[in-house]
Amino acid sequence: MTQTMAPSFEGVHHIGLTVRDLDQSIAWYKKVFRGDLVNGKLPHYGREWTGFAELVVEPRSGLAIGLHHNTNNLGEEMDEAHTGLDHLSLRVEGRQGLQEWADWLDSLGIAHSGIQSVKEPFVYSTLVFRDLDNNQLEFIALDT
Repeated sequence: MTQTMAPSFEGVHHIGLTVRDLDQSIAWYKKVFRGDLVNGKLPHYGREWTGFAELVVEPRSGLAIGLHHNTNNLGEEMDEAHTGLDHLSLRVEGRQGLQEWADWLDSLGIAHSGIQSVKEPFVYSTLVFRDLDNNQLEFIALDT
């Protein structure tokens, strides 16, 4: 039988980010997302000799954030102008959800864009900030 549609999936389980300083990044992601560190290191699948990851899990959504130590990391910041991840966008409910995150980031002293409203190509509002390695993270509320 020929399938005409791709199989479905249930959601995003985890993201993986290579970081410069694993301990500092673990502390940062635990603080920002009130996450829990999973006990144990995870090898890089198929490239186990290159390093490992540790997971911080955001407790309400269950999103796991894999923070990767790589033996060949030269210590450069992430640059979305190069091939690879551009940014990570996390959906929240309405402008109030964005305001709650803006207030939370302010309380932690983390710089952000403030709530930005966009009308084209569809209506949404967003709040953008960056982690210690310059990875761009954003919260998005649709139809606001």
